[in-house]
Amino acid sequence: MSGYLLENQVVKLRAPEPEDVDLLYSWENNMEIWKVSNTLTPFSRYLLKKYIETSHHDIWETKQLRLIIEAKDQNSLMNVPVGLVDLFDFEPYHLRAGVGVLIANRENRRRGYATEALRVLTGYAFEVLQLNQLYVNISVSNTISLQLFTNLGFEMVGIKKAWLKTRTGWEDEAMLQLLNPKPRLPKS
Repeated sequence: MSGYLLENQVVKLRAPEPEDVDLLYSWENNMEIWKVSNTLTPFSRYLLKKYIETSHHDIWETKQLRLIIEAKDQNSLMNVPVGLVDLFDFEPYHLRAGVGVLIANRENRRRGYATEALRVLTGYAFEVLQLNQLYVNISVSNTISLQLFTNLGFEMVGIKKAWLKTRTGWEDEAMLQLLNPKPRLPKS
């Protein structure tokens, strides 16, 4: 990780900007992605604009953090937005949060962006926020995501039976955790 904690050689994580509203609108309203994000209704531009306006609030207040993943283009000075990474359901007393990642377009998948974004986010969560653990819930049929997270050290800690309703029936969901290798108790 470089001196700037929210980037490495491959990706940069940044806060959403007002000019990202159309990008977020297209990503959040892509029904193909809804099945992994548990989304059932579309988002309006108005709602996304309001979200961006308040995204500067601290994770301790909002209990979530959403960052844009930008792929670093080695041939130009411009980074290209390729997806999102989230900390959600942040629990300040227990120092844990859920993790989500999205690489929006198929042509940007399997290029290492999700892996590198999660590496950067994990470092930030453990080093800066001093979280004790991160967790993720993944449909057992989503083998690509399961492999992504297990390759990053997340361990499967359980299976929730018939947890997700799908068009074809019920599906199990796996829960994975990653513990901070250097946990610190907060000072009282």
